[in-house]
Amino acid sequence: MFMGVALAGLAGAAPVASAPAGLVQVQAVRPKPAAEPVEPARVIAAYPHDAGAFTQGLFFSDGRLFESTGQHGQSGLREVELKTGRVLREVKLARRYFGEGSTAWGKTIISLTWQHGVAFRWDRDSFRPLGQFSYTGEGWGLTHDASDLIMSDGSAELRFLDPATFAERRRIRVKWQGKPVRQLNELEYVRGEILANIWHSDLIARIDPASGVIKRFIDLSQVTASLKLRDSEAVLNGIAYDAKAGKLYVTGKDWPKLFEIALPQ
Repeated sequence: MFMGVALAGLAGAAPVASAPAGLVQVQAVRPKPAAEPVEPARVIAAYPHDAGAFTQGLFFSDGRLFESTGQHGQSGLREVELKTGRVLREVKLARRYFGEGSTAWGKTIISLTWQHGVAFRWDRDSFRPLGQFSYTGEGWGLTHDASDLIMSDGSAELRFLDPATFAERRRIRVKWQGKPVRQLNELEYVRGEILANIWHSDLIARIDPASGVIKRFIDLSQVTASLKLRDSEAVLNGIAYDAKAGKLYVTGKDWPKLFEIALPQ
């Protein structure tokens, strides 16, 4: 949710019909195209996705697709075949853990838990556990840039962490028009930007990693509407960038499909 943040006050901005109801309030003046704050997603292809996968993390590593899932007793880490959605291999978390976001770091994978303050490190190729870290607060989403892990915790802040020790190096506060945007969820670092799902929203925020300022939004409302989902928790939550192929993919919790969408301009 946006917690009251509206896309208002843009000089010369026009209504954005494709944005979710209640999230966008914009002056009714025709803008220049570059001024549009919301860019509708353009779907390039759709692939099967396990409709029983409560997606919490989604990422590529060396062209291979990985996913972490949530829910007590169902949480785990898996490698998935993109074109078929078939689970190639999987490791389950202990039943007491509620799995959250995940990302690759070198030949390892780091995965979060929701309210347990524990992150696990796995060998990417065998899923053998290599150790764990502790952190304060909740764990939601996880990605990385060239030097840091980047973690969300449901607030408007993103933490930049040492990949070797999980020690916090810095934080940014994510803002739209000077106001904090909370409930940042699954993350992906794409071509110098942090992309972030906003929980219970059809929007992906495009965040400047230096300042925390949201540059623009990607609107997935038409994609989610096409799935005709009945579960209110089956929300958009999964962004994966295949750097080798230069392709961007999205999915959601318990979604039956995974979509390739055009890279944002």
